[in-house]
Amino acid sequence: MGKKEENAGFRCGHCGIYVKPLTNGSYRNHCPNCLYSKHVDIFPGDRKNACRGLMKPVGIDYHSKKGYQLIHQCLKCGAVKRNKIAEDTEQPDRILRFLTDGHP
Repeated sequence: MGKKEENAGFRCGHCGIYVKPLTNGSYRNHCPNCLYSKHVDIFPGDRKNACRGLMKPVGIDYHSKKGYQLIHQCLKCGAVKRNKIAEDTEQPDRILRFLTDGHP
């Protein structure tokens, strides 16, 4: 699978909006509207995980080299993953709301 297919847009499985792919060379892993993700990667960008469950945002963490990361837990298999927060204009408000009241 080429990078173009790996970084394709998608319809969010939680809130239903269409999410455009990132154009900065990075892979998008969560919806900028509701912060949910889908369990599709074994390693970032590989799209090889067969689970495909929805991943609920359950926390946020800061890594000195990667910056802020969303912590997701898969609603299907229970796996917990950390992923760098994508730089989207709509996200700062949602992340701030998530930090203050636990809901994106």
